[in-house]
Amino acid sequence: MAEKEKSDFVVSDRRKFTVEGERRPEAVAQEEPPEAPPTKDVLAQAANPAAEAPPAAEQARTPEPPSHAEQSAQHDAYQQSNKKLDQMLSEKSGRAVQDFEMTFERLVASLYMTAMLQLGLMAPEGEQPRADIMGARQTVDTLGVLSEKTKGNLTPSEQNMLQSALFELRMAYLELTNAITRAPQPGAVPPGTPKK
Repeated sequence: MAEKEKSDFVVSDRRKFTVEGERRPEAVAQEEPPEAPPTKDVLAQAANPAAEAPPAAEQARTPEPPSHAEQSAQHDAYQQSNKKLDQMLSEKSGRAVQDFEMTFERLVASLYMTAMLQLGLMAPEGEQPRADIMGARQTVDTLGVLSEKTKGNLTPSEQNMLQSALFELRMAYLELTNAITRAPQPGAVPPGTPKK
């Protein structure tokens, strides 16, 4: 019979309790986690105690941004993917690549149409309009944020389009919320009630 080779393989018993149910002394030593090294935020706070530290919940939620190299690689890959897709779409549809590019006007138009659908003022063909008041409010507020954050950076045409869309949507939203919150008139027949 061949002689057994000696192995460096070691089996370690990591159970916390013995067969009798008693705590093993090695398990107690393993349970204490090592102290984590201080983070950049903690070090910055220690160096400048007058600086306001972000809340702990915010520190936990905010991941580090990707590095410049990662962003550059991702951007290049995204552009390559778009070129392939644009080529396929233009071959199949016969439309120019510019027809598929996102512009500020298209962004505003997309948000406008979304809000109109959410307000129940439009519906896909063959469907009944349905209002989603909270969704509409968020979309209108998104356009409002876009208006605030782009002040001074828009062309007159873009500014007019954005302000017109905001005005129309806010008026439609007000009409809908007023209709929802208005108390019914005494003796009024609710819509959809059959006449006698």
